[in-house]
Amino acid sequence: MKKSKRVPGEIRAQIAAMPIRRADDDSAEILLVTSRTTQRWIVPKGWPIKGLKDHEAAAREAMEEAGVIGTVSETPAGSYLYWKRMSDHFVLCEVKLYLLDVERQLESWAEQHQRRSQWFKLADAADLVDEPELGTAIRKLETALAA
Repeated sequence: MKKSKRVPGEIRAQIAAMPIRRADDDSAEILLVTSRTTQRWIVPKGWPIKGLKDHEAAAREAMEEAGVIGTVSETPAGSYLYWKRMSDHFVLCEVKLYLLDVERQLESWAEQHQRRSQWFKLADAADLVDEPELGTAIRKLETALAA
C-alpha cells in the first residue's frame, strides 16, 4: 500500500491524554511531561495509532510517556493547535484532548528516562505549558471539574 503524500500546509492530527487525579484536598491535579527535544511541559501526546480509536491511542501515549493507567473518556474534552518542530521544518497540528482518570502509575515505563513528569494543580499547569491553547483547555477543565 502506497503512503499518501502530505499536502504542504495541511493540518496534521494528533491525540493527547490529560491525566487527572484528585489531590488529598480533593482539588484536581494534572500530570505534565516534558517534551523529549525542548524539555517544555506538555501533556502526553502523539500521532493516531492504526487499529486503535483515538481515545485508546491517547491512553497508550499516557502509559508510554508517563506510566499512568486509568479510564479514558471516549469523546474529546477539547483540542488545540500548535506548531510541531520537525527535523527541518514545522507542521501545524490539531491535538484532540482526552481526559484520563488516573488509577495508578507504573513503577517503570517506556519513556521514563527520556522525560520528566510531575503532577500540578490545574492553574499552575495552565501557566507552565507553552502552547496558549493548551493552557486555555486546562483552564476550561478546571471550571468543568469544579461544576
